[in-house]
Amino acid sequence: MGKHQKRISVPNSWQISKKSNKWITATRPGPHNKQQSIPLGVVLRDMLGIVDTRAEAKRVLSEGNVLVDGIVRKDLRFPVGLLDVITIPLENVAYRVLLDRKGRLEVHKLEGVDANKLCRINGKTVLKGGVVQLNLNDGTNLIASDDYKTKDSLILSLPGKDVVKHIKYKVGNLAMIVGGKHTGEIGTIKEINTVRSSKHNTVFISGEYDFETIEDFVVVIGEKEPEINLGGEVVE
Repeated sequence: MGKHQKRISVPNSWQISKKSNKWITATRPGPHNKQQSIPLGVVLRDMLGIVDTRAEAKRVLSEGNVLVDGIVRKDLRFPVGLLDVITIPLENVAYRVLLDRKGRLEVHKLEGVDANKLCRINGKTVLKGGVVQLNLNDGTNLIASDDYKTKDSLILSLPGKDVVKHIKYKVGNLAMIVGGKHTGEIGTIKEINTVRSSKHNTVFISGEYDFETIEDFVVVIGEKEPEINLGGEVVE
C-alpha cells in the first residue's frame, strides 16, 4: 500500500476537501479497516486544524504530543476509527471519533482528558487451557471470563483498557447504529430477530421513529442513557 492516494478516491467516510490538492496521506494497515478509518495526520490537519501542513503534523507527532486511546502515536498514517479517543495533553483537550448521519467520521470535543472508551465485542476465541479471549472492534484482544457475549459492549479505562462496565446486547438497552441508511441514529432495542439461514439477524430499533436494521450495524452504548459522552461539540 502506498503512502499517498488521490484525494478524489478517498473513502466516503473522510470529511475532507477532495479537490484542493491531488494527493493525500493514505492509512497504514492497523486496528481499523481502510473504509472506516482516517490517517491521524489528516485528522490533525484537515479536521482539527491543529497544524497547517503535513510536515507540522509529523513534527507534533514525533514529539509525542498526541495520544490515541491513551497511547502515544507518532505515525502520520496510523488509522483512527469509530469510538477512538484522541488526546492532546498539552492543550488539555480530548476528542471522540463518531459517525454523522451520512456515515462520515467526525470528531467531538470532550470535557477534559479523562475519557473512557466504548468497544463492542466482535468475537471470542478460546485459547490454550480454555482461556477466553475477547476480540474487540478496535483490534484489541482482552483475556476475560466467559460471562461476556458477542455483540455486548465494554467500557474500558484508558490507557490500561481495564473493564469499567459491561453492557449487555439485549432488548431494552440503548444502541447506536454504525452502518446502513440509519447510520448515526440512536434508539432503544425493541426486538432481536435471529434468522436461521445465511441472511443477517435483524434488530428492531425505536427512537425518533421505528426502524429495522441488521445486527452487525448495532452497537450497544448504555442501558437508559449513553455510558460515553456523545453530545460534545463537533469540530469542523
